[in-house]
Amino acid sequence: MDPYASEDHVERRNPTTAARSSSGRRSMLEAAGLDPRDPRVRTLATIVGGMHGIPRHRSIHVGGFVLTREPLSTIVPIEPASMADRTVIQWDKDDVEAARLVKIDLLGLGMLTLIQFCIEYIRRTRGETFDLARMDMTDQAVYDDLCRADTIGVFQVESRAQMNTLPRLKPRCFYDLVVEVALIRPGPIQGEMVHPYLRRRAGEEPVTYPHPALEPILKRTLGIPLFQEQGMQVAIACASFTPGEADELRRAMGHKRSRERMSAICEKLVVGMQRNGIDEETARKIYNQINAFADYGFPESHSASFALLVYASAYLKHYYAPEFTAALLNAQPMGFYAPGTIIEDARRHGVKVRPVDVTRSGWDSTLESRDAGRATRDAGRSLQAQAAPPAPVPSSGIPQLFPRPASRVAHPALRLGIRLVRGLGPAAREQLQQALGQGGPFRSIHDLVARAGLDQRALRALAESGALDAFVPDEPVARRRRTALWRMLEAERGDAGPLAPAAPDLTVPAHMPAMAPVELTAADYRMTGIS
Repeated sequence: MDPYASEDHVERRNPTTAARSSSGRRSMLEAAGLDPRDPRVRTLATIVGGMHGIPRHRSIHVGGFVLTREPLSTIVPIEPASMADRTVIQWDKDDVEAARLVKIDLLGLGMLTLIQFCIEYIRRTRGETFDLARMDMTDQAVYDDLCRADTIGVFQVESRAQMNTLPRLKPRCFYDLVVEVALIRPGPIQGEMVHPYLRRRAGEEPVTYPHPALEPILKRTLGIPLFQEQGMQVAIACASFTPGEADELRRAMGHKRSRERMSAICEKLVVGMQRNGIDEETARKIYNQINAFADYGFPESHSASFALLVYASAYLKHYYAPEFTAALLNAQPMGFYAPGTIIEDARRHGVKVRPVDVTRSGWDSTLESRDAGRATRDAGRSLQAQAAPPAPVPSSGIPQLFPRPASRVAHPALRLGIRLVRGLGPAAREQLQQALGQGGPFRSIHDLVARAGLDQRALRALAESGALDAFVPDEPVARRRRTALWRMLEAERGDAGPLAPAAPDLTVPAHMPAMAPVELTAADYRMTGIS
């Protein structure tokens, strides 16, 4: 059989990385089981090499908007987008920049939704008006959590790489968080800046500067360039770049595929530094650090705005763990962790977690009184943005700091929402919310079947998850799910109409076998991911 007969033979056997040199291409072909001497293979390699750099497919920027004085269609070619009443510019961002058009990236952050939910939950459950502008930015208890990498659900610093870095960096002030956000990025990592910074931070390595002229620029980051602004300042101070040339360097650093563009500018940077008396070895060292920003160095202003959200989310998690967890669950999908991991972390922080229960749960997770079972359901529904009253401003003109909660005794309990049950989709959500809104809580399994109009798959999912256990309180815990499932099927047959088989006599109890503990645990993880 011809080994090359299958049209995707080569594609299946080759890695996705590119080989630029002839020896690299030969090695890749041999590793794929192909003979580089075969004329067909050589022809194929030539054709594929000619395709290098051609766009593989078209994609649409998730939040890029172009603003023009004249109608957009008179300036750039546009076409209809897949969404109704939307249009797409047929140019890419480099074309837009070359034409000197104004492009603004408007990107949404799930953390902003989470914080909005959390502030509203705090107001509804505790009567407190939390204000980010009055938050104490020096709270050492919050920084203690960050130093311990207790950051599941915290913005930007919940990845494993960030968790590994936090105990080494030991942030104790806001600017430390600005550095933390910028440090674990492709630019600093490729430029070999992360470990030197951490060693200098820990006092394990002296703070040095490649050249005395760099000290005013790099002093705050311990002699390590981390931000795009620093790259611009180095170019002006050491290579006599004009502000316009430094801005060209900044634009090159902002392009994800700007390796060639950065190399050309950095060669000019080396020449400029040599003219200013910096030896070639030092100039090349500075060159290598700045050139790494082509792999995405962070602007300091961007890092500072992200650091504010890091601190705000860490603060809310520390002092308002139930509200923070409810907001995090209701803002899903976002972040790195599944709901099960989030809930286990909440339990470790003293949050009382109550299971899904159709007689108490809303679609979203809600907050209840810790002692009583009464739920504050409106603290878990979808929220509209509500303006908080302005902070009181004393005669000094400086808003007072928001008072920290005195204790955690008043923390509410977390009631898990029906949305966590697997197998329920948007249609089930709409049916349940409509039924609850019109008739209030469900009174029995028959009431649920009659009013909600759910299909059997959704009803079975509710029963198997334990969400219907409250309807069979007289049964032992190990038999409740099977009993609820049986009664749900009975209710369905009874409501199926005159052509359906007669429903069984409900006065005769059905003795369902109990579920073993391992079966209950398996059902929990299968239906909700939580036990």
